[in-house]
Amino acid sequence: MSDPIAALAAIADPAWLVGGAVRDRLLGRATTDYDVVVADGAEAVARALGRAAGGFAFELSEAFGTWRVVAHDRTWHVDLLALDGETIEEDLSRRDLTVNAIARALASGDHIDPFGGLADLRARRLRMVSPDAFRRDPLRTLRLSRLACELDFSVAADTLGAARASAPALAAVATERVFSELRRIVCSDRALDGLTLMDETGATEVVLPELDALRGVVQSRFHHLDVFDHTRAVLGQTIALEHDPAPVCESPGQADALRALLSAPLANEMTRGQALRFGALLHDIAKPDTRSVTAQGRITFMGHDEAGAELGSAILRRLRASDRLREYVSALTRNHLRLGFLVHRMPLGRREVYDYLHVCSPVAVEVTLLSVADRLATRGDDSELAIAKHLELARQLMGEALAWVADPPRPPVRGDELARALGIEPGPMVGGLLAELEAESFSGELITREQAIERARQLIDQHG
Repeated sequence: MSDPIAALAAIADPAWLVGGAVRDRLLGRATTDYDVVVADGAEAVARALGRAAGGFAFELSEAFGTWRVVAHDRTWHVDLLALDGETIEEDLSRRDLTVNAIARALASGDHIDPFGGLADLRARRLRMVSPDAFRRDPLRTLRLSRLACELDFSVAADTLGAARASAPALAAVATERVFSELRRIVCSDRALDGLTLMDETGATEVVLPELDALRGVVQSRFHHLDVFDHTRAVLGQTIALEHDPAPVCESPGQADALRALLSAPLANEMTRGQALRFGALLHDIAKPDTRSVTAQGRITFMGHDEAGAELGSAILRRLRASDRLREYVSALTRNHLRLGFLVHRMPLGRREVYDYLHVCSPVAVEVTLLSVADRLATRGDDSELAIAKHLELARQLMGEALAWVADPPRPPVRGDELARALGIEPGPMVGGLLAELEAESFSGELITREQAIERARQLIDQHG
């Protein structure tokens, strides 16, 4: 069943399609997430739709009498909601924005629009339904930023003011709900617009005070922006490279492979590329804590990579993000400076390439891209030459990183074979030998199994 709403028209009357699904259909945007208000009997309607669609019906909220039906192939889901009030107009009056307060009667197809949402859609404007809309649910302050960047809509002045007044109350909102909205802001192609609106409403200092603390943190002469604006610029460059990775690739084939890797799912309903944006947002998060000025007046941020990995992880833990996302972003932050350090050692030997890929694994591809975004967003003294050299090395290492992902290196001999050949017990010693043999094999110093075993004997002799 491709259209559950058509099936519902024959099952439930009166019933109304409401919320984002109405808005998106009117805007010509595809949707697979439907909210339907029924006058009574949400459970009976849900079970009937489940039978008709061959899907699954289950209770979503006992407190609110909400049921969900999910398609058998997971291509859509419908939430059946009890009418909130005596009439559909009263129900709509309790919603956040006028563009979300339009209903479509399933039986007739007519739109019910008591607050001028259709006109606001045409004007591409977000406007609150009532003066207390944000007070009743402060999360709507963050949702305003999310919808503005996702839809590319402006915000009415009085609505912006009401959102700003309610922003402090975001501190009491469940962090899972906060992260859900923040995630969608960061994943939007207009993420920078969404973050700007978060700043304007005061949401940033409540939801991400560590990000807000980057404002006014002056950097060295090699930077043209403070840490806050630099972070925004890095995020912008990351999004641009996600869409067009050609600047960091040596061939169209590599660009295709990079796009495929970035589009793979990671965690929290995000792809690896979308999660990389959180790496961009948090990569310099510890700079205020690590800033120092030498006796010669040079500004430094020693250790901000390691400290940032810990602080970024703590921020994502506070937001109830998954362990996998926290580990991913921490690895990006911890390693985002490594490629820049290697620029001064070009051309790299094979062992140096191996060491870079090994220490950055499993995010070597993404951290290489992040380092380029970071470099492109750094345009202080001598920036043009520095950018050219950085891009040259990044293209080389990106090819190596993509090859590593496609076919990870391995030593020329298995651990059990090595232990038998050397007459030693399996254990940490064997693991250490295999790690060195893998590195030397990658570097081209070893080719055969016999060479690997002989080299292992030499290593044992050298270390007693």
